This record gives sequence, C-alpha cells and structure tokens, in this order.
Amino acid sequence: MHFKYLLIFFVLFSIKSNAQISQIVEETKNFRAADSLLKEPSFSVHKDNYFLTGVPINTDITRNTADVKYQVSFKLRLKSKPLWGGFFPYLMYTQKAFWDIYASSKPFSEINFNPGVAIVRPFYLKGNRLTYGTISLEHESNGRDSIYSRTWNMLAFSLKSQISPRWIVGLRGWIPLVDKEDNPGLTKYVGYGEASATYQIQPGRWSADILFRKGSGLINYGSLQTQVNWRPYKTENYYLTLQWFVGYTESLIDYQEHKSMVRIGFTIKPENMGIF
Repeated sequence: MHFKYLLIFFVLFSIKSNAQISQIVEETKNFRAADSLLKEPSFSVHKDNYFLTGVPINTDITRNTADVKYQVSFKLRLKSKPLWGGFFPYLMYTQKAFWDIYASSKPFSEINFNPGVAIVRPFYLKGNRLTYGTISLEHESNGRDSIYSRTWNMLAFSLKSQISPRWIVGLRGWIPLVDKEDNPGLTKYVGYGEASATYQIQPGRWSADILFRKGSGLINYGSLQTQVNWRPYKTENYYLTLQWFVGYTESLIDYQEHKSMVRIGFTIKPENMGIF
C-alpha cells in the first residue's frame, strides 16, 4: 500500500517537474530571443541605408534617365522591457529619394516618406531558428499635393527568420488603406504582400538579397529587386552594392510606370537580420 502511494507521488512529482523544466526552457528561449534585440542600441539602422547611382536597361541612357537613388532608414526602440505578450515597441522612419544628378539643374524628381510604429516579438521556431514577428502601422507618401499627391497607409504583419547560418527569409503582408480618388489603381500596383531572402555567399564578406512584391493583378504590376553586396572590411559595416530593380512602384509618383534600373554604390546594413 505504501509503495502504491509512493509511486503515485513520484509520478505526480515527475509531471510537475517536467512542466517546470519545460517552462524554464521556454522562458530561457524567450530571454535569448529578446536579447537579440537588446544587443542593438535603442537607435539603430532599420532597412538598408544606401547611396546608389545607375542607368535604365529598358530605355535609352541619357542625362535625364540616369539618376541617384538613396535611402535613409532608422528605428528607435521605445522600451528595453517588453510589453504584454513579449512585444517591444518601435518607432520607424525611412526616406527614399530619386535625384536626377546628371540633368542640367540636378533636381530631385521624387522623395518618398515612410514613418511608422511597430511592435516586435522575438521568438525561436523549431530548431532554434531566431524569428521576429512584427505588427506595424505605416504611412507612405511623397509629400506633394494636388494631382502630384501619392499617399497610402498600411496595417502590416511580417515574419522574418534565420532558417540556417546562411539563409534569412521573410514574409510580409498588409492591408492597404488607399484614397482611391487621389490614387486610382494604387492598390493594384502595391499589392498585398512581399517575400524576401538573404543568402550569405561568404559570411562576413559576400551576400545576396532578393525582394519580390506581387501586385494584385493576375500577371503584371509586381516588382523584383535583387542585389549583391561585398563588405571590404569585416570591422566596418558598409558594403559595395550592385542592385537591379525591375517592375512597378519603385517610386510613388510614377507607380504605374514599368522600370528596369541597374545601380551601384554603397550600403550600410542593419547589424543583425533586421526586423523586416
């Protein structure tokens, strides 16, 4: 009789102990995942920061078709302790400009502004694959009025995961909020989502990026951006970049125009894999 009670006690204790161990392991994983964000400064690089120059490959190359494209992008982590659910709050800002530097008066043809707020949840998928889940509310416009105004908002959801030491993949979908009177057909071109991938050809030196955005049309209206990056010095976070863009919505002002541009220049990348 005493043996039976001892056996029941041992089984219950083992179940409780295993549950506690599982909880400790899960909490340890969550801490390690959160630590990947906290290693960065509160103010850090968000998307790629770059300065590129190039020419079209689907039309004549002239002083008016060659240009400079540059992007400035940063994020600010608002708290070092997570909110409910393990989410960290962020402010984000990205500005992308197109500069006709080879034209006679060297005007800026377009500047796109992309501020936003986000909450980011770091966690590990099966196999200890670090993953960031992000919910963001963003605005994008070109800051102009009248018939030249281009603006839209989005509620976006994204997952980005390091699936192996060399591969990082991301999926991002959004609900577009567009003023159809000022921007007819914009949703058809910006679509409802995008997929990205980064491959470390030679870790710490060479990498390749691809970003595919599908428009809402059955065949057309998407875009593809690929680039190869070379890091000259392992101690410095800048790269020489060769980039090719083909498709629509590279800039908002002419989102209905199909473009194919090859550019080369310098890029500063996020220290880790970036939140999206």
